[in-house]
Amino acid sequence: MSRSINQAMVLGNLTRDPEMRYTPSGSAVTSFAVATNRSWKTERGEVREESEFHNIVSWNKLAELCSQLLQKGTRVFVQGRLQTRNWDDTSGAKHYKTEIVADDMVVLERGRTGGMVTETVAKEPVEAPVVEPEEASKEEKTESKEVKEDVAGEEIPF
Repeated sequence: MSRSINQAMVLGNLTRDPEMRYTPSGSAVTSFAVATNRSWKTERGEVREESEFHNIVSWNKLAELCSQLLQKGTRVFVQGRLQTRNWDDTSGAKHYKTEIVADDMVVLERGRTGGMVTETVAKEPVEAPVVEPEEASKEEKTESKEVKEDVAGEEIPF
């Protein structure tokens, strides 16, 4: 059986406040959207910019954290998998929605309200894969060292 990869990573800003709800079985689910931008130069040298909007869904403890820590404008890194849902509406039309189901989330910069940086803190301490930026940079440095020590350049297949 061949392997496949379903991995999505986005770094951008929330376009709206997160919406948290609970399933009938009691699982927390939070949804929000993240905007990402890309820019490029045309053949004429003009700079163009394009925005893309990504729907994000988080579950359980991560859903609770997203609801508590995120707000419109927050800069965030989200890692997860792509999932497409489909359903039929009351008129029989079929609808599709592709979302990123978050496995990990890093708050990079708090959302801004009235020019001031705001900070939302969880009401109860909870375990989750949320990493603050300072911790993330330490981990990245550690991971970089490990990769350089463990893998020689000629061993990389591309």
